Amino acid sequence: MTEQQLPVWADPAVSPADLDAQGVSRRGLLRRAGLFGAAFALGSAAAPAAAAGGRGPGGEDPRLAYLVGDHHVHSVYSHDAKYTFSQQASAAARFGLDWMVFNEHANFGHASYGAQLEHAEILKARRENPRQLIFQGLEWYIPAAEHCTVFAAPGRHETDLLTRFELAYDGKLLGYDKGGVADTDTARNEAHAVKAIKWLAEQRRSGYVDDVLVLANHPLRLGIDSPHEIRNWRDAAPEIMIGMEGAPGAQGAAIPGRRGATSIRGEYENRPSAQSWAGYPADAYLTYGGFDWATATVGGLWDAMLSEGRLFTITTNSDNHRTVFDTWKNGDWAPGQNFDNTGRLPDPVNTDTPQPGSDFWPGEFSRTHVGVTRYGHRAVMAGLRAGRVWLDHGHLLDGLDVRLKRHGDHGHGVTLGGRLRVRRGERITLDVTVTSASRTNDQGILPRLAHVDVIRGAVRGPVADRDTWRAPDTRVVRTEDVSGRKGTYTLRIPITAGDESFYVRLRGSDGNRNGTGYLGASVDPHGPLTHEPGNGDPWADTWFYSNPVFVDVLGS
Repeated sequence: MTEQQLPVWADPAVSPADLDAQGVSRRGLLRRAGLFGAAFALGSAAAPAAAAGGRGPGGEDPRLAYLVGDHHVHSVYSHDAKYTFSQQASAAARFGLDWMVFNEHANFGHASYGAQLEHAEILKARRENPRQLIFQGLEWYIPAAEHCTVFAAPGRHETDLLTRFELAYDGKLLGYDKGGVADTDTARNEAHAVKAIKWLAEQRRSGYVDDVLVLANHPLRLGIDSPHEIRNWRDAAPEIMIGMEGAPGAQGAAIPGRRGATSIRGEYENRPSAQSWAGYPADAYLTYGGFDWATATVGGLWDAMLSEGRLFTITTNSDNHRTVFDTWKNGDWAPGQNFDNTGRLPDPVNTDTPQPGSDFWPGEFSRTHVGVTRYGHRAVMAGLRAGRVWLDHGHLLDGLDVRLKRHGDHGHGVTLGGRLRVRRGERITLDVTVTSASRTNDQGILPRLAHVDVIRGAVRGPVADRDTWRAPDTRVVRTEDVSGRKGTYTLRIPITAGDESFYVRLRGSDGNRNGTGYLGASVDPHGPLTHEPGNGDPWADTWFYSNPVFVDVLGS
């Protein structure tokens, strides 16, 4: 692979006059972090962070730059998608993505032909556009459950890993998936999913690949990812199975007048089935402010997992198959050809007439921001694993930096995904530095953040009931009204440690649609809402979410 190049906004050789407003803003964030120029080095691995606890309780995290990406993108190498590899990569570059994962659907045509064909395109793209970090991945049909993104670091075996995994562990290929073929041997199938994740971990340990990560996709869309299954995947190899989509793709599914009177953002239009986990309420099958119920519910499933004291990262992405307001259609097959014997769809054809679609281009609406100390594929993977992640819709923010510090600490503090160790009753400061949007998004809106919510939950350790989805001690503890604030500003929020360890996470929105959260006003007084079927304009209801920071109270 040819030598990488810094992204334009990070490259000191590129004049500020050649950057748009958001590029200038991102360069400013890099300068303030002390990483501009040579300090933001090119490299294949993230620079190691200072060891937490190395200077007594607390420790420090590094200064970070945030790379914007999408881990769930499909091309003609998926049987149900439409666009060429180059169309997706070009769109991602147009919307400012630094990294992206092509995670094509598993099937025999993909394993036999498509994965290798796409790999050749990925290698070519890495040579021709070294400023864009492109990963090859697979959308795994989890035995007994839904889908996951699986992707590896670039290297000699990145494609072999995916195809070996696909043939040995994919639920669709084996007939073990709940979403397709009915299979009653649930215990066997769930065990096979755990075995699959352990196998990936072994490939990393053995050095067969440098790195590999797994993230659960649209977890509550069908209600077939039970809480105990998600916990089992995490526990099988927490360094590999690192999290889930907090918000699914297909965010344009309910644009009024486009797709139908029953459409819901994310294509969350299902109801409980015989294969669903019976403990989910019917409301779990909807999105709230575009976010999955498991994430959007304060005190819900995501918080229940965090309350065990273990990181589980959330992301967002496009899941792009068919873009809203697009005019391309699938091309026609040549005689005798199909996906099973080619592994690739025919190139699409432009009709000049709007076609059906639910998705946005990569980076157009949904963005996952990953904190790194260097630039490169492995740096992105290290940042995801560390939980240095926040996400936004509609380009709501240019930047977010979160630091939790012991009172009087003048260091960098602990950031997203990190752990701060304190004593009972100790005072802490949560510094939240916001950089407001500096340019209009693709809808022509200049987004404005209206509020920042601080969510706090007690950490009680592993749960006895692995199917619990409640965290009864998690709630919104503070809301900062930031209406009218522009540029870069810092909120300094005092926190006092009690007797128990805890975590804090952040959330905020444009303020257009808020109401009582799913578990009541005492838990979440102005949370995200679902929308009327067929009437869910995503641009009018945008949110950001951050991953947590943990606080370990000594002696608790």
